[in-house]
Amino acid sequence: MVWGFVTDFFTYETTKSVVVKSWSVGIINRMVQLLIIAYFVGWVFIHEKAYQVTDTGVESSVMTKVKGFGIHQNRVMDVADYVYPPQGAGIFCIMTKLIITENQFQGTCAETVPMYTCKTDEDCKKHFGAILSNGVITGVCLNPNNDSKGQCEIKGWCPVENDSVQIDPMLDVYNFTIFIKNSVRFPLFDVTRGNFPSNMTSKEIKSCTYHPEKSPFCPIFRVGDVLTYTGQDLMSLAKKGGEIGINIQWKCNLDLDIENCVPRYSFTRLDAPFAKNAVSKGYNFRFAKYFKTENGTEFRTLHKAYAIRFDVMVTGNAGKFSTVPTLINLVAAFTSIGLGTVLCDIILLNFLKGADQYKAKKFEEVSEEQIAASLAQSPASQFSLKPGIPSSYDSGAISLANSDHHL
Repeated sequence: MVWGFVTDFFTYETTKSVVVKSWSVGIINRMVQLLIIAYFVGWVFIHEKAYQVTDTGVESSVMTKVKGFGIHQNRVMDVADYVYPPQGAGIFCIMTKLIITENQFQGTCAETVPMYTCKTDEDCKKHFGAILSNGVITGVCLNPNNDSKGQCEIKGWCPVENDSVQIDPMLDVYNFTIFIKNSVRFPLFDVTRGNFPSNMTSKEIKSCTYHPEKSPFCPIFRVGDVLTYTGQDLMSLAKKGGEIGINIQWKCNLDLDIENCVPRYSFTRLDAPFAKNAVSKGYNFRFAKYFKTENGTEFRTLHKAYAIRFDVMVTGNAGKFSTVPTLINLVAAFTSIGLGTVLCDIILLNFLKGADQYKAKKFEEVSEEQIAASLAQSPASQFSLKPGIPSSYDSGAISLANSDHHL
């Protein structure tokens, strides 16, 4: 057994060509090869551009500016009133509704949240350490009218905020405009591009508005149009707030003219999974403006803002022809064409009539003793075929006709 294992290990296998003249197998072979070639040409090389080296590490800078006037609670609101933060970054908010609590001083007062109602001080002491109140719970139950219900006392900014008041949102936001200035750089190729044409004049920029077909490279976006592209209703967003994503996608083929490297815009609502959720619905935040009285006592005006938050996101890649990926994918393509041969061999060896005859023609064992005996019989030749095996005109190939293996 050991000696048999050793002799089997030290053997050599060489390819033997067997030409099978079968329409069915031949058609399958050519169809598989055609599909493989079509895949590599159509998908790998044309669609995926596998002949290029790709740079996905895009470096980006985004600057924004909002324009427009609105009226909220009988006050005219400009950019300084409704845009936060004011730096013009890639993430900014346009406030649509403000609940203002003026003249808050440090002190103690009654809580207004319904969950902090009480009858005795013991009812308030169980809320020690609460984080949902408007201040620190002191443990005192305030019941000024001596009725059955009172409110727990808090220490903090008083009077506390009452955010249950009904305030109409500012619907003028629909006509506000957003100017986006975006520059990208692909460091691998040292290519820098901007999101609007270099030959666009300031007059054209001031007069244009983005449209995906009529004006796809205008950097000014009307808020109402952006909400329309995302399929959102302004009224619901203005009341509760929300988050809108503006995606700038760069896909550049640097084998073509650099002017063809242009951005494509898309819009989506990022908080869509929570739009119909009763918990944490919409988007709001608080900020305060601080002042001092003549005697130096600090007080503030608290703002609870409902806003539409805009996130400007930049993605993309750039590709350029390179010899290395081209050769790698060409080798992969030529190697994959051999899958047709493997498939046809499986069919011939296992599923068609005459499989045993095909196996006998394809696999043949030759020992050194047979070679020596053959050379002794015919010194002028290397190794002769067995009698009766037809030979094709191809070099070293054996031809099997349909009559040989009854396919």
